[in-house]
Amino acid sequence: MRKNLRVAAYAICVRDGHILLARSPAPDGTPEWVLPGGGMEHGEHPHDTVVREVEEETGYRIEVTALLGVDSSHHTFPGGRLLRRPTDHHGVRLVYEARVIGGDLRNEVDGSTDMAAWHDLEALTELRRIRLVDAGLRLWRERPAAGRVAT
Repeated sequence: MRKNLRVAAYAICVRDGHILLARSPAPDGTPEWVLPGGGMEHGEHPHDTVVREVEEETGYRIEVTALLGVDSSHHTFPGGRLLRRPTDHHGVRLVYEARVIGGDLRNEVDGSTDMAAWHDLEALTELRRIRLVDAGLRLWRERPAAGRVAT
């Protein structure tokens, strides 16, 4: 079985009761909302990753204001059309708090997302979203000293 470790950095940007999200296709092609951010390049610092990724996906320049914590996921994928062989995947996701300091909201072109938008925090339950959105918001709300929320 192939083992895969992916380290990524994501931003929680909240202002006026709204959160900034990006839209990405799920493996079945259905759009789902995600935190802006993504995978680290080799040798890149996670802080630089989140700044770069947010600008790529949303058009905004951000200032990182806090490291909220780490979310970890571990899944086994059976293989098939997207993954040719079974894969043991471990995702390590650093979640930062950030604020927009410049740029203009826009959609990413030829990237992993196709739309960026602000969403009312009170209406998130109506959105199809990945688990990391909820985990990131828990880190933002609870601010655990250890940087981890109980699952």
